[in-house]
Amino acid sequence: GISIAAVGMLSTLGVTLATDAYGPIADNAGGIAEMSPDCDEKVRERTDALDALGNTTAATGKGFAIGSAVLTALAFMSVYSENVDVKSTTGKAQLDLTDPLVLSGVMIGSMLPYLFGALTMLSVRKAAGSIIVEVQRQFREIKGLLEGEPGVTCDSDACISLCTQASVEEMVLPGALAVLSPITIGLLVGAKCLGGLLAGSIASGFMLAVMMSNAGGAWDNAKKYIENEKVFGGKKSDTHKACVVGDTIGDPFKDTSGPALNILIKLMSILSLTLAPVFTEDWDTWWAGLILLGVMGIVCGVAFYAFWVKKKTI
Repeated sequence: GISIAAVGMLSTLGVTLATDAYGPIADNAGGIAEMSPDCDEKVRERTDALDALGNTTAATGKGFAIGSAVLTALAFMSVYSENVDVKSTTGKAQLDLTDPLVLSGVMIGSMLPYLFGALTMLSVRKAAGSIIVEVQRQFREIKGLLEGEPGVTCDSDACISLCTQASVEEMVLPGALAVLSPITIGLLVGAKCLGGLLAGSIASGFMLAVMMSNAGGAWDNAKKYIENEKVFGGKKSDTHKACVVGDTIGDPFKDTSGPALNILIKLMSILSLTLAPVFTEDWDTWWAGLILLGVMGIVCGVAFYAFWVKKKTI
């Protein structure tokens, strides 16, 4: 039943993709209009209105994606409970919330989406900061760039290189946590605790992803409302400055951390299902879990030092 529900939700994929594509098209049209000196001011006003609608349609599309991810993860979790090597009269792993190991797994799983979301948001901040430093350097060193002299061009390749490099490097730490956490819990504690971890991560990850997608779009539209309608003092007012701060948080909310939680939920579920025969009764393979816990600590420590401490971004 869960699988059929997921397939039914994905049957609207064409509409969902069209809804998702609308927002970036309108946003890019506004950016091109703003950079083109021949475009009238009314063009930018119209593209802003379209972009505001695009934020709403993007939130709707992300809601479909989150819902399908949760249904897929629930299907994986159901199959996982049938494939783990745990003695039971029903042939499935019994995930009883009164069991302290299952409850501890739920609490750990509920924490993981928040940790993952925080790391991805900090990564966006770091990448944006490095691009700002690069733009300031070009303004200082390239003569005539700040004044807009004809024939003077910026080095856009440097900014693209910084963004691409950051996108790869910054995923090492959250990626290691997403991959190694369920395997470590399954080996160290057991299959029941891992089942609780999956349940907790699905529940909290779903709510957090929906909140991030909706809140990010709302913050963005609040800023556009003040700019376009010239209410609450218009641009450069205290209300507008506060909304700009909200939009600065809202962009990684709706475009990075929210969609990334779909990947986290599905990745942990598919890893647990793939390795389900390895996970057994409580504490049977604690020694292997301790080894993997040490490996996870080393990997996360090296990634944190290489990409955070060494680059002096904390």
